[in-house]
Amino acid sequence: MKTTNNTILITGGGSGIGFEMAKLFSKNNKVIITGRNAEKLNLAAAKIENTTPLVSDINNENDVSNLIKKLNEDFPDLNIVINNAGLAHYYKLTDENTNAFQKASEEILTNYLSIVRLTEKLLPLLRKQKEAAFVNVSSITAFSPGISVPSYSVSKAALHSYTQVLRITLEKSTSIKVFEVMPPLVNTSFSADIGGSTGISPTIVAENVLDAFQNNVYEVHVGQTADFYQLYLSSPEKALAMMNPTK
Repeated sequence: MKTTNNTILITGGGSGIGFEMAKLFSKNNKVIITGRNAEKLNLAAAKIENTTPLVSDINNENDVSNLIKKLNEDFPDLNIVINNAGLAHYYKLTDENTNAFQKASEEILTNYLSIVRLTEKLLPLLRKQKEAAFVNVSSITAFSPGISVPSYSVSKAALHSYTQVLRITLEKSTSIKVFEVMPPLVNTSFSADIGGSTGISPTIVAENVLDAFQNNVYEVHVGQTADFYQLYLSSPEKALAMMNPTK
């Protein structure tokens, strides 16, 4: 996959992993970042070269329709879509009045269904390009769930399965490549409530994506995820226990 002269859409590009990917790729590519908060998005874009902010809520059908129209009209050379926007609720299923159904509904919509919709709507545009790719940011929890992020884990497992199906489907009939990025705990405001300050830098995640493009590595196990995946293959029970330590 080429790493220069691309036009790249990054959802959730105003902070965290999305911002670091935008900053890295903007050096040699044209970048579009989306998010719901206009002020936050514009401040982020002002710090990065070759970057256009487009305010859009990926969970809102009208916003998505307007975004697709804008991309087709103003960015007809769009060839990479990085589905990075995400949502996590931190709770346990035994917490009193947790409203797990509502939390799960929000996470499934943001972390899975919104990606299915955006991918389907942008597929015709990416089909027109000589070289194109979808990049889905999932999680180490796609392999083994964590009890503090129960429905988040489920949503990322769904995204993992969907990404595999999308990859197999597109490689049979198109030249579109499908990448999945699976970070461990990352030091961002997104993970602050579960000890994100002990996680890896989001810059490492961005650099791993660039490396994956260069080497056509389609399932990217970032940092600790690489060792965790090997443990998962050898013993799913031990991997589950490691994800949910008793002390």
